[in-house]
Amino acid sequence: MEPGQPSDRALVWYFDVISPFAALAIPEIEALCDEHKVTFRPVLFAGLLKAFGHLGPAEIPAKRTQTYRIVQWIADERGIPFRAPPAHPFNPLTLLRLLCVRELSAADAAVAFWLVWGEGRDPESPETAAALAEALGVPLEAANEPQVKDRLRANTEAAVAAGVYGVPTLAIGDELFWGLDAMPMARAYLADPGLFASGEMARVSNLPMATVRPR
Repeated sequence: MEPGQPSDRALVWYFDVISPFAALAIPEIEALCDEHKVTFRPVLFAGLLKAFGHLGPAEIPAKRTQTYRIVQWIADERGIPFRAPPAHPFNPLTLLRLLCVRELSAADAAVAFWLVWGEGRDPESPETAAALAEALGVPLEAANEPQVKDRLRANTEAAVAAGVYGVPTLAIGDELFWGLDAMPMARAYLADPGLFASGEMARVSNLPMATVRPR
């Protein structure tokens, strides 16, 4: 494959432990890491929502139950051990900051999601934060260090600048693949760099807007 094609471009996975869909994507990301170098980038989902003027799925009453049911259904169908935390949405800042202390591997991201969405622990409890710090091999107090807080903020700002509006998002070069259900398309793009360049894919990639809803 020629240099500059998808397999040689940077792969970045943007995630927040608040997302059950990101938790369910871990097996696919782990498999991707067997063939490609992936950079793990913790971001604050609430910051993305604010930047793009969105509401999170759990903030829309009619969408909450459907969201929780679909993630549990997917987990059951795929045989992924899954247990939701005591309450959702929650404040993920401490866990995200611990994930920003050093560079991460797939195993690091997996243990964070396992604590929250596998064991169903309270993400805001000191015990959960201590368990994650121990698993990562970082001091718990590092979550309060200014440079760590700045790193999470910078990650989120960089994500917004790249056009990342939700989590999880896999970036392959400049192309963004948002959501658990986009992973098959991401793999197809890695296998065929011209996937979006012709036919209906090219047309829909530049589809004009016929009307704009007032804001």
